[in-house]
Amino acid sequence: MVTNSSSTSMPDCAHIPQPYDGPTRKEVLLQRRQYVSPGIFTFYKDPLLIVEGHMQYLWDETGKRYLDGIGGIVTVSVGHCHPHIVEAVKNQIGKLFHTTTIYLHPHIGRLAKLLAEHFPTDSGLEVTYFTNSGTESNEVAVLMARLHTGHHDVISLRNGYHGGSQVTMGLTGMGTWKFPLPQAAGVHHAMPGYCYRCPLGLEYPTCNVKCAQDVAQLIDYQTSGKIAAFIAEPIQGAGGVVDPPESYFKIIQDIVHAHGGLFIADEVQTGFGRTGTHFWGFEHDDVIPDIVTMAKGIGNGAPLGAVTTRMDIAQCLKQKLHFNTFGGNPVAMIQGLATLEIIDRDRIQQNATTVGAHLKQRLKDLQTRQPLIGDVRGRGLLLGVELVRNPDTKEPATTEAIEVLERTRTAGLLIGRGGVYGNVLRVKPPMCVTIKDVDFLVDTLDAALSLP
Repeated sequence: MVTNSSSTSMPDCAHIPQPYDGPTRKEVLLQRRQYVSPGIFTFYKDPLLIVEGHMQYLWDETGKRYLDGIGGIVTVSVGHCHPHIVEAVKNQIGKLFHTTTIYLHPHIGRLAKLLAEHFPTDSGLEVTYFTNSGTESNEVAVLMARLHTGHHDVISLRNGYHGGSQVTMGLTGMGTWKFPLPQAAGVHHAMPGYCYRCPLGLEYPTCNVKCAQDVAQLIDYQTSGKIAAFIAEPIQGAGGVVDPPESYFKIIQDIVHAHGGLFIADEVQTGFGRTGTHFWGFEHDDVIPDIVTMAKGIGNGAPLGAVTTRMDIAQCLKQKLHFNTFGGNPVAMIQGLATLEIIDRDRIQQNATTVGAHLKQRLKDLQTRQPLIGDVRGRGLLLGVELVRNPDTKEPATTEAIEVLERTRTAGLLIGRGGVYGNVLRVKPPMCVTIKDVDFLVDTLDAALSLP
């Protein structure tokens, strides 16, 4: 088995975890299996018990430290239990734990204004509806698009992931995230810009991005010719960190607008500086969405999501009484405010740019030595490593990816896995990671891939 003795050891950490005095791991596992829905899956053959976190590190019940290379699936943006956020939340809970939006409270307007200031100038993206999750954000976005346009059909992408409710599972283009039930009517799935596995068997740039142009035919053949919306992640997360080619979204946006629809950017995983050079994923693609949805990184682990759009679109919700019990509550708002303050104050986006570039180059170098690595892709600290058994046939190395996760866990590194075939290693650490952290990450991955 791999140990913590890779050529680069895990960097020192001054934080000393508290001694764990809770239920035994066996008791935790038994309670989970008996009382928690079996539909909620766990990683690893032997599920991991995490009891404490500090910045980019996690500890299990034995006191063993891990580098969090998946960030709670991109939920933790600026670090576990960041001291600034902890203090802000403590102060707020001592004053007011909950009030609904039927009353005024200063935090909701402050956070909405701060979000507006982080969108491109003159984009009109300045009106926000707060939710509890990315699933709920995407539900609200589709509702708004259908109300505003008067159309029903929605186009999303194959391999995309948009949430766990029935409507958002309908939007999701991966069968492994859907139940065998009738999905939401009026949802159609277009080709992703997946250059490594082009659905048309072409190569970029000679392909002329035909995968994007196919959206027009999809609308003509499967809808009335008018649509409510197109929704997509700027870089697919669960789908395997699929980063479309240049102009892909620009082509699609023009088609969508020509057919009466709105462009919805699902920034749940790509937003808040994670892609490095831009604050939002869509900014890499020279498009301005009509609606932007977000969650996860917005609150650094809080159950917080948001939908930001233009005022002319936001007005559609005034047609009926509309209410959200927990969206906009003071505790979630202060956590969102504190997270954005840290991102700006501590130059977190710049860290994602610098450390992410170093990490990606090291992974590219690793690709030259490790035959299982077929592709390295992504931006900033949102990266994917696709494992294949044969570089020519690109046969997915799914079982090998599972084994790599087990080996890196033993060595003190936690990463994720995704993609249509489950063969893509997802590397998305908290954005406070250092060069030394990612050197340890790559060396540990190298050792895991080197074992027979």
